Amino acid sequence: MPTHSIFKTAFAKVYPMYVQKATRKSRTKEEVDEITRWLTGYDQAGLERQIEQGNDFETFFAQAPAMHPNTSLIKGVVCGVRVEAVDDPLMQRIRYLDKLIDELAKGKAMEKILRQ
Repeated sequence: MPTHSIFKTAFAKVYPMYVQKATRKSRTKEEVDEITRWLTGYDQAGLERQIEQGNDFETFFAQAPAMHPNTSLIKGVVCGVRVEAVDDPLMQRIRYLDKLIDELAKGKAMEKILRQ
């Protein structure tokens, strides 16, 4: 079964788009980082290292210290796809991150985005 091209896309290429999407809506890079760290378990230095190394999404998520236990609470639609119904675990993780960044850009409170 062929892998999706996003799996081999460098996280560092998409990350600035996440930041841009957030800042256009008066949110911050720090909030994008907080969401990414919450989801993946990276600390700030680890996140920055992933970006500097240019790792692809597959490697980025494979090396993530620990996905947050509340990821199952992330529900909704991204690009017409219901995130909780995605079968491929890697694609689902990518969609989770997309969904959280969408929520940030839509002005949702951080405690709700982080499922607290």
